[in-house]
This record gives sequence, C-alpha cells and structure tokens, in this order.
Amino acid sequence: MKSYLQRMGRSLQLPVAVLPAAALLVGIGNYWASFSNDVVARFLQAGGLAILNNLPLLFAVGLAFGMSKNQDGAAALSGLVAFEVVSQVLKPESVSTLLGIKLTAVDPAFAQSGNVLIGIISGLIAAAMYNRFYETKLPMALSFFSGKRLVPIVTSFVMMAVAVLMLFIWPPVFEGIVTFAKFILGLGAFGAGLFGFFNRLLIPTGLHQALNSVFWFDVAGINDIGKFLSHTGIKGVTGMYQAGFFPIMMFGLPAGALAIYKNARPENKKSPVL
Repeated sequence: MKSYLQRMGRSLQLPVAVLPAAALLVGIGNYWASFSNDVVARFLQAGGLAILNNLPLLFAVGLAFGMSKNQDGAAALSGLVAFEVVSQVLKPESVSTLLGIKLTAVDPAFAQSGNVLIGIISGLIAAAMYNRFYETKLPMALSFFSGKRLVPIVTSFVMMAVAVLMLFIWPPVFEGIVTFAKFILGLGAFGAGLFGFFNRLLIPTGLHQALNSVFWFDVAGINDIGKFLSHTGIKGVTGMYQAGFFPIMMFGLPAGALAIYKNARPENKKSPVL
C-alpha cells in the first residue's frame, strides 16, 4: 500500500508540473493588460486559463499514464475516456434526465462532477484497468480488440458502473468535503497553518496532493490557485493556502539552507588535493 501511494504521489507531479506554464501565461497576460487590455493580453490569459480550466482532465490523463506499468499512451487514453464518461454522465443535465427531475432540483454537488478529485479517481481506475488488461488476448474473431486496444473499452464500461455508484455517493461525499473546507476556512490563518501541517505530514503516503486538490483547485469552491492567478479572489485570503510553499518547493528550505550552512563551515571544507 505504501509503495502504491508513493507512486501515486509521484504520478500526480506530472499534471502539477503544467501549472507554471499556466501561471506564466496568465501572469504575463495580466501584466500586459495593466498597460493595454488588447488582443495580446486576452490571448495570453486565454492560453493560461485553458490549462487551469482543464486541470481535472490533465490529472486523469497524467495519473493514468504515471500509474500504468510501462507508462504507455494507451493508459493515458484510458484516463481521458474514464474522466469523460463519468463527468458527462454526472453533469446536471444528465442527472436531471436520469432521475426524471427538473434541472433546478438537481443536487448542487453535481455541478462539481468534473473536478480534480474526480480526475484523480478516473486516472487511478484507468491505470488499474490498463495494468490488468493490457496483455489480454481475445478469440481470433475479436483479436483486433486484444491487448492495449481493449483497455479503453473496458474502462468505459467500468466507469459507467462507477457513475451509477457516484450518483448516490457523490452528494454526501461532496457535502463532507465542503463542510471540512468551510471549517478550515473559518479558522483563518490558523486553518492555513493546519493545512500546511497536514500537507507535510501526508507526503510519505503521497496523499498530500489529494488534500491540495480541495484547497488549491475548484473541488469545494476554494480554488486558491485559479482565483489567485485570475485576480478574482479576496485580498488577504486568496493565496493563503499557497503562502510559504514555494521557497520550500523551489529551494528546499529549511533543509537546503541547513545543508548550505553546514557545508560552508570551515571545519567541513576539504583541503584541495595538490
């Protein structure tokens, strides 16, 4: 289990690594717009938001690819299929039709059926299907669909079953996530400190990225990164769950600073070999 969670944590870094591109595009676009809100500014902003608005899909594809045995493109395709099936089946219009109720009566949870958490679940299931079926041989009449070609097909049927389960499970789960997020939000800076503490605590298991998805992305309405980059958040509040992370992630502080200090001490310096 520990090995699986660690692989999951490493795989989640693949879609997360795309965020700097979004940040640069949106940041430069906003800076340009401060001088002239012309087509260049809107072009750059649209490029960055194209990444931010599709993060759940990127998580599904990236996680499916990273968790597959040989990191094959068929696994990534299965991640795409998995996410599209469940997000389309559970979108409010589909739920309204399936349950025979008015669109206004659909649980608000389904408005968030295409979030990062769903992307993570889709990616994990797609990777599991790939690892299980990518070497499967079918009878000669169906041999075209053997092996890797079988994986997206199986994944689509599995995700239909998952969608049926989530039709009943997702609303209470979503409500629990929102309640937890509101509780942490209500604690202000102390809550941000708790978030940072549990983020570091969960790193050995790789589950810190699942925690991040609640606060950094639009799972429970917080969307700290998206609101910060698009300048639509609340000053002094938005960005609070990212504060302090970047010196640690980019420069390895405080461990990096301690290592530099120790290596710089005179007694640790080796005499050059003549």
